[in-house]
Amino acid sequence: MAGITREEVAHLGKLARLELSPEELDHFAGQLDDIIGAVARVAEVAGEDVPPTSHPLPLTNVMRPDTVRPGLTAQEALAAAPAQEQQRFKVPQILGED
Repeated sequence: MAGITREEVAHLGKLARLELSPEELDHFAGQLDDIIGAVARVAEVAGEDVPPTSHPLPLTNVMRPDTVRPGLTAQEALAAAPAQEQQRFKVPQILGED
């Protein structure tokens, strides 16, 4: 496989509206060539007999049974509230609206 050339890096830089120095062109050409080589090696490993997966291990949800439990009454919930109005929590006005 041919390596990434300075001209190709310059073209990519132009498309991305990046001004690259000659040193950067050489540096990025080497880095991009390494990245493309790594992706090619991964593509070689993934065979048609390997199904695509999102996780290497099977995942199962651990759920507790959904059981009905008694909750707080309105009076119990509001008992520790600093302020209440019409059986609701009263909070400070923040938007300046009525």
